[in-house]
Amino acid sequence: MSLKLEIFDPALCCSTGVCGPSVDPELIRIAKDIHTLQKNNIDAVRYNLSQNAEPYVTTEVVSQLLDDEGTDALPATLVNGELKKKGSYPTAAELSEWTGLPIETFVTKPKSFKIDLEIK
Repeated sequence: MSLKLEIFDPALCCSTGVCGPSVDPELIRIAKDIHTLQKNNIDAVRYNLSQNAEPYVTTEVVSQLLDDEGTDALPATLVNGELKKKGSYPTAAELSEWTGLPIETFVTKPKSFKIDLEIK
């Protein structure tokens, strides 16, 4: 069975949600996680309420969620059409559990670097 993961974002200023004077690191993380899922052949997509409202209306579970709780319920995450999380983005552990990918797939390890200082 193929897996489809959908994230329904609140209204963001642009498709990435990382424009403006301050960048939310959570938006950068989830964008990276979506890219990682796609690289691992998982159908993963994010929708932005301000730029693509149609899926919010045509996806019954999301439409009902918005009717019941309003936009405070966003972001909402669906896996194969089932609501798995609302009000915040999925964690690495949740993505690992839902997709079967190792958690290390989603955990960013800091890159090590060497500084070579020569004092004169």
